[in-house]
Amino acid sequence: MFADFLKRLVEPGPQTLPDADARLALTALLVRVARADETYDESERQRIDRINVARYGLSPFEAAKLRSEGEQLEAEAPDTVRFTRAIKDAVDYDHRIGVIEALWQVVLADGVRDAEEDALLRLVSNLLGINDRDSALARQRVERGS
Repeated sequence: MFADFLKRLVEPGPQTLPDADARLALTALLVRVARADETYDESERQRIDRINVARYGLSPFEAAKLRSEGEQLEAEAPDTVRFTRAIKDAVDYDHRIGVIEALWQVVLADGVRDAEEDALLRLVSNLLGINDRDSALARQRVERGS
């Protein structure tokens, strides 16, 4: 279903993603991090929906639909390294910091910092070009609720 989208996303020198494609790619990344601990529960799904409502001004129905599409894309997406590097090339730095904050929201949604989720978030941060310090600051903002 997403083969053409994935092909465009991982081809050399991707262009800046159109807004709808960027939303889908970033939602799939949220899903990938949520699934990292092999437990993808309702609190994580709800958190992804709330992130998309707040970030993109979607209705709850639209956010759930986007999450569903993101779940499908995540299942079909290549390894995290290629997928995340493609997003890095297509999304500007400020938006990538916002992505890291959203990822931390998902990781912390179930109230547990799982080692697999932490490890994946460190990898994703690095691949998105976000250093450990900026990722830690993003996590602290999320934990403070600011």
